[in-house]
Amino acid sequence: MNNMNQNNGMQKRMLIMTLVVFVFFIAYEYLVLKPQQEAKAALVKQEQEQKQNNVAPDVKTVVTDANGNAANAFNSADTLSSKSIGNVQTVSTIKTAKSIIEIDTLGRIAQVTLVEEKYKDENGNQIKLFEANQLRPLEVRFADVNINEEAFKVSLVVNSSNIDATTSAQELVLTQTLNGTVLTKKLTFYPDGHYDLKVSTTNEKEFFITNGFRPNVLADMYAVHGFISKLNDNTLKTIEDGKLDKNHDIVGAKFISSFDRYYTTVIYNFEKSLSVSVMPDPNGKENPQAFIHGGNNITFSGFIGPKNHKDLSALNPELIDVIDYGWFTFIAKPMFLLLQFIQGYVGNWGWTIVILTVLIKLVLFPLSFKGMVSMQKLKDLAPKMKEIQAKYKDDKQKQSMHMMELYKKHGANPMGGCLPLILQIPVFFAIYRVLLNAIELKGAPWMFWVHDLAEMDPYFVLPILMGATMFLQQKITPNTMQDEMQKKIFQFLPVIFTFFFLWFPAGLTLYWFINNLFTIGQQYYINSVFERKRAEKN
Repeated sequence: MNNMNQNNGMQKRMLIMTLVVFVFFIAYEYLVLKPQQEAKAALVKQEQEQKQNNVAPDVKTVVTDANGNAANAFNSADTLSSKSIGNVQTVSTIKTAKSIIEIDTLGRIAQVTLVEEKYKDENGNQIKLFEANQLRPLEVRFADVNINEEAFKVSLVVNSSNIDATTSAQELVLTQTLNGTVLTKKLTFYPDGHYDLKVSTTNEKEFFITNGFRPNVLADMYAVHGFISKLNDNTLKTIEDGKLDKNHDIVGAKFISSFDRYYTTVIYNFEKSLSVSVMPDPNGKENPQAFIHGGNNITFSGFIGPKNHKDLSALNPELIDVIDYGWFTFIAKPMFLLLQFIQGYVGNWGWTIVILTVLIKLVLFPLSFKGMVSMQKLKDLAPKMKEIQAKYKDDKQKQSMHMMELYKKHGANPMGGCLPLILQIPVFFAIYRVLLNAIELKGAPWMFWVHDLAEMDPYFVLPILMGATMFLQQKITPNTMQDEMQKKIFQFLPVIFTFFFLWFPAGLTLYWFINNLFTIGQQYYINSVFERKRAEKN
C-alpha cells in the first residue's frame, strides 16, 4: 500500500479509536457506574435498617517464615468481613485546625469532617470522608481468634471525651481490657490534622491494624481510586478498586494510602518500614483493603484528609507520592510544581492555568509548527495526488513511486502531521492528570461565574466555548482526508467532546479552551504564511 493510503488508514484508525474510547466512557458511566452506585446505596440502606451489631471477623493465626517474619496474615478475603458501624457511639471528639475527628467505642476513627470553608459538598455541608458501612481506620484485628471475637464486643476506655488540638498537640489514650491481653492506643493529634500512634498489647498478643477503606467523597471513572504504597526501593505499588482478586503481601513499605480522587487515609513510617497484607473487600467487589502487621506493638504516623501538595510535603516530602498521576507522573510532577510556582505569584488558580497553558503552547510551538506546515503542504498537493491516484489506479507500485517523488519534490511528509501530535500526547495527558487530581482547585474561583475550578462549570459556558473553538479549529485546519465518511465523523468530534466536558472540572475545561484558542492563533499564522507564498508565486 502506498504512503498516502497508509496515512489515510492511520487517520481512520485514530478516528475510530477516539470514537470507541468516548463511546466506552458513555457506556461505562450509564451501564456500569450508575448501577453500581444504586446497588451500593441500596446496600447501605439495608444495613442501616437491619441495625446490625459488630461481629468479630474470623482472623486466622499468623504464619511466619524462617526469619520469623509474617508470611500471610489471613487465609482468605472472608477475614475482612466488616459490618455496618452506623450504630456505634462516638467516645471521643478531637478538633484540629483543619478537621474534626471522631473516635468510636472500638477505638477506630469513625468519621473525619473537614472544617475549612472550601471543603463543602453540593448541599453546602462540610465534607465528611467516610460512609457508615466502611472499614474504619485504626481498626485492630487479633491473630488469636478468641481474643478477636471478644475485642469486637468490649468498648475501649478513653482518657478524654473532648480534645482541642487546634493550636497545639494533644494526647489521647485508649485502653481495652480483654481476657488474656490489654490493648493500648496512644494517639497524639496535631493542629494540621495528622497524628502519631503507638499501639501495644500485653502477653505478646499479636494484632493487625488497618488504615481503613478509602474516603468515598469523589470516586469516578475519570481518576484512579484505590490503594497505593511506596516501598523501600522508592517504587510505587498501585492497586485500583475492582482489580484485586487475591491477597497481596507487601514487605518494606514506607507508607500505605487508600484514596479517592481528592482525599486519602495514609499511614507512614519512614524510619521503620511496614509489613502489609492487602486483600479484596468481603463484598465481592475486589476493592483493596490493607492491614498492617503490628506484632505486639507498633508505632507510626497517619493523616486523613485532602491530598494537598503543600500539606503532604510539610509532613514529609515523600508523601507527595500519595498523589497518583498515572503513567505520565515523570512529566506531571514538575508540571504541578510549575503550576504551583506560578500561582504563588498570580494568586488565582484560574489565571495560573491560563498562563501555564500559554507557556506549554510556546514550548511546543516548534513541534506544532512542523505539523501544521506539513498538513498545509499535503492540502496543497491534494489535487496532484488525486491525479496520480487516478492515472495509476491499476498500478499500485507506480502510484506509490510517483507519490514519493511528489512528496520529495515539495518537501512534504505524509506522517509530518501525525508525529508532532504524537510527541505532544504525553504532555497533554500529564496536564490532564494534574488538573484532574489537584485538590488545590477546590473552592478556587475564576471570573464571575466559576466559583470552584474543581467542580463543573455551573452554566456550561466553558464547555460550550471549548466545543466552539474546537469546531473553529477544525474549519481552519487543512484536511487531507479523502473519504467523506471520515470527514463527517471528524466534524462530529467537537459535539462529543463538548458533551463530555459538561461534567469535567472547570479548571480542566479552561485549560482545553485556552489551548484551542492558541492553536487557532497558530493555525491562522501558518495559513497566512502559505497564502502569502501562493500570492508571490502567482
